[in-house]
Amino acid sequence: MNRRHSAAAAITLVCALAVLAAPVQAFATPAPPAPEQPPKSGDAENSGASGTSSGTSGKKSLEEVRAKIDDLYRKAGAATDAYNLAEERSKKQSGEIVKLAQAIVEGQAKIAELKSRAGAQAREQYRNAGLPPGAQLMLSGDPQLFLDGISRAHQGQQAAKGVLGELNRTQEDLETYTQDASTNWTKLEASRVKQAKAKKKINEQIAAAKKLESQLEKKERARLLQLEQQAEYKSQTAWLSSGALKEINRGASASGKKAVAFATSQIGKPYKWGAVGPASYDCSGLTSQAWAAAGHPIPRTSQEQWRQLPHVAVKDMRPGDLVIYFGDATHVGMYIGDGAIVHAPRPGRDVTITGAGSMEILGVVRPDK
Repeated sequence: MNRRHSAAAAITLVCALAVLAAPVQAFATPAPPAPEQPPKSGDAENSGASGTSSGTSGKKSLEEVRAKIDDLYRKAGAATDAYNLAEERSKKQSGEIVKLAQAIVEGQAKIAELKSRAGAQAREQYRNAGLPPGAQLMLSGDPQLFLDGISRAHQGQQAAKGVLGELNRTQEDLETYTQDASTNWTKLEASRVKQAKAKKKINEQIAAAKKLESQLEKKERARLLQLEQQAEYKSQTAWLSSGALKEINRGASASGKKAVAFATSQIGKPYKWGAVGPASYDCSGLTSQAWAAAGHPIPRTSQEQWRQLPHVAVKDMRPGDLVIYFGDATHVGMYIGDGAIVHAPRPGRDVTITGAGSMEILGVVRPDK
C-alpha cells in the first residue's frame, strides 16, 4: 500500500511539470548605409512627422518616431532577457524537481523494504517466545550450540541495529527531499510568474512599435530604415575615429573560429524573441548557440553572459569575443574582425553584419578565456 501511495505521489509530482517551457528573445541593428540624401520638399521629414498623415502624431518628426520605435524595441529587449533568464531557471528547477521526485519514490520503496526486514526480525523473536538470542542460548543446555550461536547472535543484533539505523537515515533523507521539492516548486512558480510578466511586456512593446511603423506610408518606412542605418553609421564612424580599431589586431582562437563560422552561417535568418535556432534567433540565442557549436556552452542571456564570462578590454578583443551593448547589457553581438559584429538585431530584422561601434558598447567578454 505504501509503495502504491509513494508511486502515485511521485507520478502526480512529475506530471505537474508538463506545463513548463516557452519561447525567448533580445535585440540589435543593421549595416552602414548610403549617404543621406537631402530631403525633398514633399518629404515626410519636412512636414514635421508630418509624414504622419498616416496617423502617427501629426507633430512628431520621422526622427522622433524612429527614436520612439528604437526605445520600444530596447524595452522589449530588456524584457526578453528577463524572460530568457526566467525560462532558463524554470527548466533547471523543473529538472531538480524530477530528480527529487525520483529520489522520493526510491526512498519510500527503501523504507518499505527496511520495515519489512525489521518486521521479519520482530516476528522471529516472537516465535522464540520473545526471548533475546542470548537468553535462548543460555537455556539451550547444549554448550556447543551456545558457543556456535554467540557469533550468530552478535551478527543478528548488529543487523537489527543496521536496519533501524538505515531506516532512520532514509526517513531523514526523505524529509529533506520533500522540503527541497517544496522549495523548488516555490521557485518554479516565481520564475513562471516572472516569465508571464516579461512575455506580456515584450508583446506590448513590440505591438506598440509595429503599430507606429504600420501608420507610416511606404516611403516613410523606407526613410525610417535609412535613418536607422545612418544612426548606426554615424556611431560606427565615431568609434573608428577614436582609434579603437588600431589596437584590435588579434587572431581568433580555434574555438573562436568555429563560433564565428556558426554565427555568420546564420546570416539572413529572421530575428525572433526567445528563439535559439535553427530557423530564427534572438541576439543571445545566436551567440549562445554559436559557442555551444564551438564546444563551449555559455549562459543563455546577454546579461548573464556579461555577468559570468571573463571580461576583456575592447582594445584586446579578438574574433569570437562577445560585445555587450547598452548599460543594462540587453544586447549582444559576436565580433568577427575588421571592426564588425554579426548579430540578431530586433523584430522585423534578420541576422546581419554591422559595425561593432554602431551601438553603445558596455564591454567585451571572452567565452574561451
